[in-house]
Amino acid sequence: PLEFFMNCPVCNNAMITLELAGVEIDYSPDCGGIWLDAGELEVLSGDGQRAKNILASFKTDAAQKEKPRRCPICLETMDKAAASQSHSLLIDKCRKNHGMWFDKGELKALLSTFHSDDKNNIQKLLTEIFNLQDES
Repeated sequence: PLEFFMNCPVCNNAMITLELAGVEIDYSPDCGGIWLDAGELEVLSGDGQRAKNILASFKTDAAQKEKPRRCPICLETMDKAAASQSHSLLIDKCRKNHGMWFDKGELKALLSTFHSDDKNNIQKLLTEIFNLQDES
């Protein structure tokens, strides 16, 4: 079967596919970014409604100055979206709803913004797979 390999929207190098709790995510080993296809955050979180609420809190921020990124699926420019609770956290969302791009550390920051606890599936999985440690 023919497999589709995506290039990283930041460094343009090939991303690798990793499996987290039965969900395939795309990871850039060069820059540490993570691509989640539409619906994957909801599945990984173990709480689809909570994840939908989190995603709904992100609003497009056209005023920010971060370099635009292209969706690795449709190659269209993605929107920059800021969490209403933390305007310093910007993620890239495909305008055609293909998915979201998290620069290195952004997924972890998103989880901490929403007061994740130790039972959060994504946090546990990311810590196990990428050995993310608190920077304090």
